[in-house]
Amino acid sequence: MQLIDSFGRTVNYVRLSVTDRCDLRCIYCMAEEMTFLPRQEVLSIEEFTSLGRAFVELGVTKLRITGGEPLVRKGTIELLQNLGQLPGLQELCLTTNGTHLTQYARAIRDAGVKRINISLDSLNPEHFRRLTRFGDLDQVLAGIKAAQHAGLKIKLNCVALKHYNADEVPALVQFAVDEGMDISFIEEMPLGKINDHGRAAEYISSDELRTRLSRDYSLLPHEHSHAHAGPSRYWQIAGFNSRIGFISPHSHNFCGSCNRVRVTATGRLLLCLGNEHSVDLRAQLRAENYSEAALRAHIVNAMQHKPEKHFFDLQEEPQIVRFMNMTGG
Repeated sequence: MQLIDSFGRTVNYVRLSVTDRCDLRCIYCMAEEMTFLPRQEVLSIEEFTSLGRAFVELGVTKLRITGGEPLVRKGTIELLQNLGQLPGLQELCLTTNGTHLTQYARAIRDAGVKRINISLDSLNPEHFRRLTRFGDLDQVLAGIKAAQHAGLKIKLNCVALKHYNADEVPALVQFAVDEGMDISFIEEMPLGKINDHGRAAEYISSDELRTRLSRDYSLLPHEHSHAHAGPSRYWQIAGFNSRIGFISPHSHNFCGSCNRVRVTATGRLLLCLGNEHSVDLRAQLRAENYSEAALRAHIVNAMQHKPEKHFFDLQEEPQIVRFMNMTGG
């Protein structure tokens, strides 16, 4: 069985956001003062396991656990262990801010995760604190080392903002090259109302970043740019194993090849990051007459509501009021 939307796209990748909570407050992700979900509204580890099993039985081959910050959620390692045993699942991944990897990197690897994404927006401690509001760069760098020692393959993610960290892009690439990691640069998405900066003023396109990097590196289009990449378009750094990815929701719409959906911490099946099209899976999971067959049927039917594309306008107030921490990006 496969999940196919009304535009003929096959959905084989699902991101499960296990919590809206985070120990950082990145300025592009959430407000400084946040009200988080009551615990009873968040799906249990058992419910997330049931969802993962249902998606895999429907042909999904890749699951990614996200947050908020997933490692602040008690039970995340147990969930990874449960999902890692699902027959038919080819890839189990995790996205994290890196602050808890010194404690959990080995357990993550033992649960069956081979690749993780780590957010890293600056290598300058003061700039890092400004971007995360109170993050400790040394803690994240130690987490990266712990993940490397555990044998996890790492990709770094950086949200590029023109006046905050765009000048650090070459240094971040050199760090990735030195450590043998890939890195992706992301155009900021207008999700949630923020007050720290103007999104239009801070916008910098992927093309501009690539032009800057071409002064220092020979970049070659990667022949398998779509492999494991999702919306990233990768360029190989000549002479090195590292790749540079660009995720460009504004300048290069990637919706035509979209193969993913997301589930929020409350069990809302979000069919597009840039739209509000969604279906309530928590109601199905908690129904008195719950059955796995009914859950699968509900998911299959939901695919017909997946929109063709998103529309972002940096000059207007965000139409999508949920913050990034609700969906994990």
